[in-house]
Amino acid sequence: MVVPGVQPVWAVVLAGTGDRLADAPGHGRPAGKEDALMTVMDSAAHRRTLAGRLSGGGFLRTPPWRAAVESVPRHEFLRGGFFDQVEGSAPTAWRPVLPDTAGWLERCYADESLVTQIAGTIVPGDIRGEILRTPTSSSTMPSLVVRMLEELQVDAGNRVLEIGTGTGYSTGLLCHRLGEDLVTSVEVDAEVSSRASAALGSCNYFPELVVGDGLAGHKDGAPYDRLVATCGVLEVPHAWIEQTAPGGVILATLCGWLYASELARLTVGEDGVARGRLLGGQISFMLARPQLPPLLGMLPDLDDGEERETATGADVLNNWTARFVTQLAVPGAQRLTMERNGRTEDVLVDVGSGSWAAVHEDGGRWLVRQGGPERLWDRVEEQLGRWYAAGAPELEEFTVTVTPEGQTVRW
Repeated sequence: MVVPGVQPVWAVVLAGTGDRLADAPGHGRPAGKEDALMTVMDSAAHRRTLAGRLSGGGFLRTPPWRAAVESVPRHEFLRGGFFDQVEGSAPTAWRPVLPDTAGWLERCYADESLVTQIAGTIVPGDIRGEILRTPTSSSTMPSLVVRMLEELQVDAGNRVLEIGTGTGYSTGLLCHRLGEDLVTSVEVDAEVSSRASAALGSCNYFPELVVGDGLAGHKDGAPYDRLVATCGVLEVPHAWIEQTAPGGVILATLCGWLYASELARLTVGEDGVARGRLLGGQISFMLARPQLPPLLGMLPDLDDGEERETATGADVLNNWTARFVTQLAVPGAQRLTMERNGRTEDVLVDVGSGSWAAVHEDGGRWLVRQGGPERLWDRVEEQLGRWYAAGAPELEEFTVTVTPEGQTVRW
């Protein structure tokens, strides 16, 4: 979608230009030879600095991946710019940062995630001013990118399937480490894939890029030795397991609609079952688009239902691990907080079943009111009770098993 009355402006990157500046039409002056030379020199210095910072932080642990970070120019994958969150805005507003903006190159090498698409189609060059919509694509912070690549435990000759091409930066790192012929990357958004292809070409990388539903993998290139997902999933699709060779590794972030998530590393067995555990670190990724939660629509009558006292207050949902445990009990529930009747209520709503629970504090005690066919808060209390009884283990102690019948998470 293009904003009415605004002509989109695209960054132009030609294959073989390497670190050369390629300004979008209408943004600043054309890049000359001196500008290109300065960009090459500055970029190389920024890459070395970034590699040193990631190594010092313990994210970058092995020489091959360090060489990749020092070689692959992240700014080439951000030629179209990125969005900055407007400080203090409510609801959240975003403003574009384009290559001719002061400090753009330095920001490209900061250890931060940079939003590159809003509302499914809008890129920085489409906007003048601010936009109040939800981010839908980003360039992941480099420390998380390299941590995941290290956790993937690749060996020379491994064939890798990447789910979620995004800007293409992590794809470029994989190409440098393994060779482009061993890398396949799937992206659901054709426009995003096209921009990534141009950026990869500018760095002389030409892996197989596929436009399609990443949850289905890419069976035409199977089997793969490694599969890495740069989007979050509610459950690991069995198609990924079928397309991964026995002994192969799947690295993916398990998420939920209460927005607690964690990185999982699974090994595929000869029996077609993937087993592994969570790795810790409170890793977050945007959910795969087909798995985004449904719109809440009209809320139920929260004054209806049955009310009782509960020993489990809504404040438990502010703890990352407890929230992860909670969403295992009520996977279809979404959370919202609202001021109502002079009090703050935390509400869980399961759109699919029509069930809901509203929890609030009253004079030092917690009350819950529930409606619909299922008692959501009863299930939350039961699940958290089992977790507490086990000693409230951290997420690193959780195990994950994926069979053709589904996914099981235990502690």
